Amino acid sequence: MTISPESASKSAPVSPLKRFLPPLIAAALVAALGVGLLRGNGGQVGGPLVDKAAPAFTLQTLDGGTVSLASLKGRPVVLNFWASWCIPCRDEAPILRDLSEKQSANGLAVVGVVFSDKNLTAVRKFTQEYALAYPSLLDPNLGTSIAYGVSGVPETFFIDKEGMVRGYDQGGLTPERLTAGLGKIGVVY
Repeated sequence: MTISPESASKSAPVSPLKRFLPPLIAAALVAALGVGLLRGNGGQVGGPLVDKAAPAFTLQTLDGGTVSLASLKGRPVVLNFWASWCIPCRDEAPILRDLSEKQSANGLAVVGVVFSDKNLTAVRKFTQEYALAYPSLLDPNLGTSIAYGVSGVPETFFIDKEGMVRGYDQGGLTPERLTAGLGKIGVVY
């Protein structure tokens, strides 16, 4: 009796290693990705701009004025990207308002950048509802958002007096996460 090569390959047992290795590798990659995305660091992440010069910008305020990063040189800056439709942005707005009220006399600048929100009526209502006294800047072509690598809101950058990004937070600030970010730019809160 002769066995053809085709029938021999069909009946030969597959080793458990060959059978289970590909799914195990796939599961390990998915787990590593999940840990990377959901790491328990409270939103504090490195980000590609940390320890690099903050990208320059000059943007228009809601009332027609302008604010540039250059005009804030020598001051620590909390740069927050937000949108009126963003629920976590609503949660962090009072925290940023309080920070601005308490720290502006000490030189800290809090600046908001409106991200991908075309409804200026909703944007103005948001700033009024939360009594935001710090400037909210319009980024109509998303040039500043792109320069900072913003992919969603809220995202906050902590920029030191020398204009270097020293911290980054995504997903909505809490008082604890704000304090951690401020510490990276030498602000005690």
